Amino acid sequence: MSDQMDHDTEDLTEAEFVVRFTAHCLKSCGFTHFDDGTSVADHCADVAPSYWADPFQRETGPEECADADMDFWGEE
Repeated sequence: MSDQMDHDTEDLTEAEFVVRFTAHCLKSCGFTHFDDGTSVADHCADVAPSYWADPFQRETGPEECADADMDFWGEE
């Protein structure tokens, strides 16, 4: 785990959380757009704030939240 991931995630601003969430998704998934044309970055900008708004999720960290979100990609 990197030092960036080790620092206190409770102190992250919403913007910092979204940036890290988005970066992790893009690095992990290997594509920039879903099959329907929606960009991964746009999806992350839409959903990451809901993870940040929940204190438990925020404490878990943006990378863990991104992993959880990606677990549902492709499911209808």
